[in-house]
Amino acid sequence: MAVAAAEGGSELRLLGTWSSPWVIRVRVALGLKGLSYDYTEEDLAAKSDLLLRSNPVHKKVPVLIHGGRPVCESLVIVEYVDEAWPAAGPPLLPSDPYDRATARFWAAYVNDTFFPSWKALFRSTAEEQRAEAFKNAVPAVETLERAFRDCSKGKAFFGGDAVGLVDVALGSHLVWIRVVDEVAGTNLLDGAKFPGLAAWAERFLAVDAVRKVMPDVRKVLEQYKGFLAKWIAAAGST
Repeated sequence: MAVAAAEGGSELRLLGTWSSPWVIRVRVALGLKGLSYDYTEEDLAAKSDLLLRSNPVHKKVPVLIHGGRPVCESLVIVEYVDEAWPAAGPPLLPSDPYDRATARFWAAYVNDTFFPSWKALFRSTAEEQRAEAFKNAVPAVETLERAFRDCSKGKAFFGGDAVGLVDVALGSHLVWIRVVDEVAGTNLLDGAKFPGLAAWAERFLAVDAVRKVMPDVRKVLEQYKGFLAKWIAAAGST
C-alpha cells in the first residue's frame, strides 16, 4: 500500500499478514482514524530482521512502527492509535472512565475466553471433535450476546453509535468465524439464538473502514483448507 505520512509528518508502518485477525484489528483502527501508513506483508516462515528487532519478545505480527518506534500486541496498538491521534476520526474508547474500563474488560474477554474456546473449533478436524468444540464455544457467545445488549444500550455497536474497541476486537474474527462455520457445518452467530450479535456482525462488516481491509472469504477458505490438510496429515503420521 502506497501511502502518505501520518499526522504531523510522522511515518507509520505496519508489519502484518493478510489474513490475521490481530492484524485486521489494527488496520480497521487505522482506517477508522483516517491514518495513512505503509503496510509490509511478513512471511512468518521467514520473519524479517525488522520484525525480529521490532518485537523481540513475541516475534509476532502485528507491529506498528511510529516514527521509528515499535508498538506491539493488537489491542495495545489499537489503544495507542486512539490516544496518539485523539482528533482523528471517532474515539475508539469512551471518555467516561467506567465505560473505558468496561470496554477493556470485554476486549480482554474476546482474547482470553472467547478466542480460546472458538480456537478448539478452528483446530477440529473430525465431526465428533467439531460438535464438542462447538458446544463448548456457545457459552462464550451467549455471554457476548448479553455484553452487546448491555454495552450498546440499544445502539448499533458495542461502542454505541460508532465502532469502538470491543467491536474491533471481536469483529476482526468474523470472516474466520464464517469460514470455519462453512467447513464445520456450524452457525456460531445464529440469528435465532443470538439476534443482537448476528445483526451487529452485518453492520460491522458494512463499515467502510472494515470492508476495505477485511480479507476475501474465498481466499481465507482456501487457506483454512490448507491448514486442515496439514493438521490431518500430521495426525496421520504420528
